[in-house]
Amino acid sequence: MTTHEFTQSLTAQTPPAAANPILTALWHDARGDWEAAHTIAQSQEGTPAYDHLHAYLHRKEGDAFNAGYWYRRARKPVFPGTLDEEWNELVKTYL
Repeated sequence: MTTHEFTQSLTAQTPPAAANPILTALWHDARGDWEAAHTIAQSQEGTPAYDHLHAYLHRKEGDAFNAGYWYRRARKPVFPGTLDEEWNELVKTYL
């Protein structure tokens, strides 16, 4: 699956069957279901990729303190760009 194909899937009623859980969470997030995305992030706490997702979601929520905690757990720097740029970067990273 390409980034373009994943982005195009946002018009579908369900996430792509081939999407891994991180991408599924990003799909839900892009469609406005932060809670579904957060549930996925919480499902594998302690796994760097899930902690990275968790950091982004709390940054999006506006909770910079909590986001910082999850970035540290993921061993990632706080993303310097916009939320849209971070979402796109996460998609590219976890495709």
